[in-house]
Amino acid sequence: MKILVIADEESQKIWDFFRKEDYADIDLVISCGDLKADYLSFIATMIAVPVLYVHGNHDEKYDRTPPEGCICIDDKIYEFEGLRILGLGGSMRYSGGKYQFTERGMRKRVKKLWFQLLKHRGFDILVTHAPAYQINDGRDLPHQGFQVFIELIEKYSPKFFVHGHVHMTYGRQHKRCDKYKSTHIINAYERYVFDYEDDEMSPLKFGKIVGQQ
Repeated sequence: MKILVIADEESQKIWDFFRKEDYADIDLVISCGDLKADYLSFIATMIAVPVLYVHGNHDEKYDRTPPEGCICIDDKIYEFEGLRILGLGGSMRYSGGKYQFTERGMRKRVKKLWFQLLKHRGFDILVTHAPAYQINDGRDLPHQGFQVFIELIEKYSPKFFVHGHVHMTYGRQHKRCDKYKSTHIINAYERYVFDYEDDEMSPLKFGKIVGQQ
């Protein structure tokens, strides 16, 4: 299964120079936040696969005009062809926006997921806007990651953790791909494609990083 992940900055290649054949093998699109609603709607129309999203810290505008044809997975586990995808949008609270949270606030959101986590027996992909604490996050409060994401990874061992918020243009220290224990970590800034391989869904294998397209 080939998955396109996007976040934070609209890709000129997609937005201005879209070629349908470039995305013919994409099975799923996941947005990690802070993108224009029209951009997500455009992708949902042109690529014609499910487009999932979580809110970024600047996505209060979605409350007025949500992305058309897209699926919000904030605070839920969404299943797609056997994959369990958990969404937790928002960033660390720094100015009081709707999609900003303290560590305690994010923990309360996670706690409310207990039944879904029990029902689905965990998850395969964790999708967030903010990074995890001290894994390629920023030291400034707005870009600091959440400790509870680390705890989720340690407890449930998802194959992938995909986030945005930390732009690759911020500096060399921010990696596109990393790994924590057995979980592959991807910064979805602008656009990235990875392959979640499965052996007829039993058992699921680790995904193979395909690279930017």
